[in-house]
Amino acid sequence: MQAYLQAISGSAGRLVFSLVYFVVLANTLSIAEFGLFATASAAGVMLSRLLGFGFIATLYRVATVKPRLLGTYTAGFLMWSALSLPALALAGLATHAIFFAGELSLGIFAAVVAAETLLWRPAEAVVIVNNGLNRFGRGAVLVILGTMARALAAVVFALQAGGDLSTWTMFYLAANGATLAVAVTVFYPRGRLRLRPALYWRRMADAAYVAGAEMLFYLQMELDKLLVLALGGPKLAGLYAIIMRLVDLTAIPIRTFSMLLVQRMMRAPDLLSRLGLRVGIEGTIFAVSTLALLALAAVLAVRPTLLGGNVAQAAPLLILALFVPGLRNLVEYQAELLFARGQTGLRAINLALLGAAKALLLVHLLGAVHETQALVVALNGLFAVLYLASAVLTYTALRRPAPRPV
Repeated sequence: MQAYLQAISGSAGRLVFSLVYFVVLANTLSIAEFGLFATASAAGVMLSRLLGFGFIATLYRVATVKPRLLGTYTAGFLMWSALSLPALALAGLATHAIFFAGELSLGIFAAVVAAETLLWRPAEAVVIVNNGLNRFGRGAVLVILGTMARALAAVVFALQAGGDLSTWTMFYLAANGATLAVAVTVFYPRGRLRLRPALYWRRMADAAYVAGAEMLFYLQMELDKLLVLALGGPKLAGLYAIIMRLVDLTAIPIRTFSMLLVQRMMRAPDLLSRLGLRVGIEGTIFAVSTLALLALAAVLAVRPTLLGGNVAQAAPLLILALFVPGLRNLVEYQAELLFARGQTGLRAINLALLGAAKALLLVHLLGAVHETQALVVALNGLFAVLYLASAVLTYTALRRPAPRPV
């Protein structure tokens, strides 16, 4: 319980400052510019999973079960991160050409992606390592500081007259750079870096599976934003990004619970063997997520401009997506269960199937439904289909014996 309270304190702080950051930025940029930034940021988060070819997952496992080797595996993470830069650059160029050509300049896109991949993702690695060491308080403080830095950058940006998207990207780079500097100098465990390449090869198969699975996971999580931009344009992408950002706020406390459950399952792979426990956890996740969105929608129904004029344009649509947060959070939770048991290959396959299903369903919806309200309502059905598919794939995989740790 103490560990959860320490970890959830970071989530609570992140929730507050994330809300400030979102409200200020969404009402400073135009809706179209916000849509472009949110979509570029989502692409950057997806691409950031290529950093180190997934070796962050190995770093987390080592911090959790073999902390004395942390210095050795930190050196490995740095080595693989450097080697992954060409792949990151090529993937970034391909993503821009497919989704952003003609809508967003390559320079602005590259700046946003660099902020996510080279600055924020390594800072996340520091949080992950602290959580693996059960230093949840330190991880929570760093999460709060990172979100606070983004919120402060957004406020300063808003106070400047005439700021546009290109100006905001400079603020965004500065905020993420400051967070990384503090993370490395203050929060990373001190230890001697020892490079032992031969030791890393035994872990690279698992790490590569994780990198692929993480990219597929974020692709299926963020693909809707990319497709809405490509098929609907920046204005619709902006409205959609506002709705999904509000939906995403409900996931912050759920992710804290999932993180702690993953750690327990790493030590006890058959923790969720009882059907009643699985159903109870999923029911709680769905109920908490749905009630959180319902409360937010009720507040905005009474005070539509509470979160600013731009958000007010999307506020009436929020209640129409009532079941999306719970279903979306459950798909995310189920993916984490396979990671916890070390079934990274099956996790990657499942996420590829879910990503393909989501793309096909969303392309069909965007082609068949032309009213924004009807589109948002239809998202409930889309995520219900994805949840059912995820549940079948996940719990079929969990019936298999857990693989031995590598």
